[in-house]
Amino acid sequence: MVQKNVWYTKDHEWVSVEGDTATVGISDHAQAALGDITFVDLPKPGKVVKAHDSLAVIESVKAASDVYAPVGGTVCAANDTLGAAPETINQAPLGEGWLCKLKPFDAAGLAALMTAEQYEAFLAES
Repeated sequence: MVQKNVWYTKDHEWVSVEGDTATVGISDHAQAALGDITFVDLPKPGKVVKAHDSLAVIESVKAASDVYAPVGGTVCAANDTLGAAPETINQAPLGEGWLCKLKPFDAAGLAALMTAEQYEAFLAES
C-alpha cells in the first residue's frame, strides 16, 4: 500500500507535506518486515535533525530498528498515542501510525527521495 503525495526513502521511511509541516513515518513494507511492534522511542519536540539522522527507534518482536529522518528539520510534534498503542504503526503505518512532524523542514530535501511510483518500482526490484 503506497500513498500518493508522499515521498519515500530506501530505508522505508515516508514523509508527507501539508503546508509548512512534514509528517514522518515508516512504510507498510517496513512495518510488515518488523512484525508486531511493541515499543517506540519518539523524538522530543525541539530536536533538530539533518536528513539521514536517527530520528526514532522502533522495537518489535523481531528487532529494534532506527528510523532515519527523510529530510532535515525541527521536531514540532511526536505521536504520543504510540506510547500506549505502538501497534497502531502495524495497523495504519501511513495514517494514525505516523511518528513525528517536522516544522520547519528542508523542502529541498524532498528532491532526493522517491515518489510513490518510484518506491513501488524499488520494492518490486528488491
